[in-house]
Amino acid sequence: MNAPLKSEELEVGFDIPAAIGMDESAIQTPCLVLDLDALERNVAKMGAIAKEMGVRHRAHGKMHKSVDVALLQEKLGGACGVCCQKVSEAEVFARGGIKDVLVSNQVRDPAKIDRLARIPKLGARTICCVDDLDNVADLSKAAVRHGVQIECLVEIDCGAGRCGVTTTPEVVAIAKAIDAADGLRFAGIQAYQGAMQHLDLYEDRKAKIDIAVAMVADAVKELQAEGLSCDIVGGGGTGSYYFEGTSGVYNELQCGSYAFMDADYGRILDKDGRRIDQGEWENALFILTSVMSHAKAEKAICDAGLKAQSVDSGLPSVFGRDDVEYVKCSDEHGVIADPQGVLKVNEKLRLVPGHCDPTCNVHDWYVGVRSGKVEALWPVSARGKAY
Repeated sequence: MNAPLKSEELEVGFDIPAAIGMDESAIQTPCLVLDLDALERNVAKMGAIAKEMGVRHRAHGKMHKSVDVALLQEKLGGACGVCCQKVSEAEVFARGGIKDVLVSNQVRDPAKIDRLARIPKLGARTICCVDDLDNVADLSKAAVRHGVQIECLVEIDCGAGRCGVTTTPEVVAIAKAIDAADGLRFAGIQAYQGAMQHLDLYEDRKAKIDIAVAMVADAVKELQAEGLSCDIVGGGGTGSYYFEGTSGVYNELQCGSYAFMDADYGRILDKDGRRIDQGEWENALFILTSVMSHAKAEKAICDAGLKAQSVDSGLPSVFGRDDVEYVKCSDEHGVIADPQGVLKVNEKLRLVPGHCDPTCNVHDWYVGVRSGKVEALWPVSARGKAY
């Protein structure tokens, strides 16, 4: 196996899309660009909001899959740690210096459980979710085998319709089993309502969260009656954090997309009926793309197609422009409607991706830009860590 290249050996246009100090105009496309000023403002703002609400913020690392961004969220936003979805992601963050890591998912495969049980040896608090009594024994055996402690949250299905139990007696039974198991610690409840995050109307999102809060409050009450306290009652995303954060029940938020902001999230409305990307959060993540052909008068072709982004939540928007529109894509090409013929070959455009999470996962690097210059080059540390 070849040794990894040192930073000075990386070649722009082959290994990396840009070099620190380079003008933004020279960045190779398509690639991910971060507006560092906007990113820092978003991160600091969420930190201030969580502090004002009296809750913690555990930043969701599955969105950016970047140790550098996670460390920034701790430094500027006071994040208490990260949550992620896969054991391999958790390993990346722990190896990168994050000391408090939650796998906000179930870990059932024996090999994955064994890897999970090794994460505390990296110096990180290690937490996972449980929704089945059978999982408790397997986690316990691995923790004992490695001489570590794994903390567990009982997951409640509070509306997402995926993982999690649906009744308070189930929550209590699993929590008691965790509490009694060697090598495990009952740490609380996971209750993320993912199904409503992208409902356009504020009132519709609130109605869904009201149901979730009632379920969680009932479970917390019954756990307390059994002598079991919840260090963590976690949930809350970019579309709902203000509900969970002021509920008096949740004490930990798990917002992710707020830091970058994508086109799909940007369309949802706040309590005043405004898009949340027009005041609440700023667009900080872009796919930088170049016009590569304008052979047809009414449309330009750019180099950001399907292989540069995910379009599961819709096509990207062209940032800061209302005279052109991204209308179609294939593997390597994006079609931009240009009815007035204003675009030129090699002109660069910033696209706001429809869905930031899977878009970030198809790139190797973030290019951090400030005042027209490349200031940072950050690897997408956990790219491809899907195990």
